[in-house]
Amino acid sequence: MYFFRTHTYTLFLLALLLAFTSCTNNEKPSEAQEIVDAALAAHGTQNLEQGVVTFRLRDRQYRALRDNGAFVYSRTFTDSTGQRVHDVLSNSGFKRTVDDAEVTLPQEEQQAYSESVNAVIYFALLPYFLNDAAVQKEYLGEATVKGEPYHKVKVTFRQEGGGEGFEDEYVYWFHQQRHTMDYLAYNFEENGGGSRFREATNPREIGNIRFQDYNNYKAPNNGKDFPIANYDRVFEAGKLEKVSEVNLEEVKVFGLN
Repeated sequence: MYFFRTHTYTLFLLALLLAFTSCTNNEKPSEAQEIVDAALAAHGTQNLEQGVVTFRLRDRQYRALRDNGAFVYSRTFTDSTGQRVHDVLSNSGFKRTVDDAEVTLPQEEQQAYSESVNAVIYFALLPYFLNDAAVQKEYLGEATVKGEPYHKVKVTFRQEGGGEGFEDEYVYWFHQQRHTMDYLAYNFEENGGGSRFREATNPREIGNIRFQDYNNYKAPNNGKDFPIANYDRVFEAGKLEKVSEVNLEEVKVFGLN
């Protein structure tokens, strides 16, 4: 009798465990995930999975090729001595050529140039990268900016797969009806650290992909006095200083075929 009861109890526990596992595996996506997914669709980012995007930013030419996880990003410009510099960042690493001759760089410089190229492409193609494996999303609630309704989503990164900037923190404002990414804020560590707030401008559709320019703002004391999630309130209060514009010029989209 004891064996029968113990065996029955064990089977009962196993059934509960299986039921719990099934529910966990089929649980509804988080609210933050649903908001990001809607934004990706609204921006047409599925068209970036296989394709090429080119644009100019501050007298430098950029090219981003993506093919289902494989990528080749490049930056081309003329330096102060008149030499043509061509940087290439890919799954295989970083390479620089000057007047078509490959240059050997110290690891520290390779890392710095890699991060520079990657950062420009990252911001230019947002919100495309917000479903990367290392991304962690958290819903922060609703907000109103310039009379429009928004969802706020915080993004951080797992150390594994998060790259050199895994400690970075972002907050995105997604329009509740249009699902567009209209504002973002982020922390940075360079030059003593701080944060910035960006307002999307000049939205346009090219190759079924939504591209945007940005007004770049800073707060007093470089935004160190409040969390970046509060930037919407500081922006509404008119306490931010516009420091630059990020304008993508000559944007073109090509297929891989």
